[in-house]
Amino acid sequence: MTVTTSHRASRVRPNRSTLAAYFSKFAQKTALLTGHPATFLLAVGVVVVWVITGPMFNYSDTWQLVINTGTTIVTFLMVFLIQNTQNRDTLAVQLKLSELVLAMKGAQNKFAAIEDLSDEELAELHEECRARADMTLRHLNSRRESETSKAPAQRAKTQRRTAKA
Repeated sequence: MTVTTSHRASRVRPNRSTLAAYFSKFAQKTALLTGHPATFLLAVGVVVVWVITGPMFNYSDTWQLVINTGTTIVTFLMVFLIQNTQNRDTLAVQLKLSELVLAMKGAQNKFAAIEDLSDEELAELHEECRARADMTLRHLNSRRESETSKAPAQRAKTQRRTAKA
């Protein structure tokens, strides 16, 4: 069943507070806007104007304070917007991966909600996966070795058949 993203999102979205909904929408739009090349050029332009105005203000403490305060405020606010956007992106990726795990026949469903495990549980699961990977590697290496050892015998058989013919 194919469901469009916007239709599905509106269907699955839980009721959220108005403030959280506005903040989420604002954070998404701000992240898109600030990641645009034009926004970067605007920021470079502000710095260039600040540098050019230095001689006009005799490079005063106030002139330096303007850029320091401006960049500090922007950085402070952007940390929260970026964190919100990153949290949303991480959750979306986790949900997509969980859906793939649950949809795969033979997959271990415990991996679908792995992000909810404690650090200790993650470490145990990591060791378990590493052990399985090591076992698989040993199995593959032993198969390669047995195929390699069979290869000269197969070549000798083929040579004898060719010589008889």
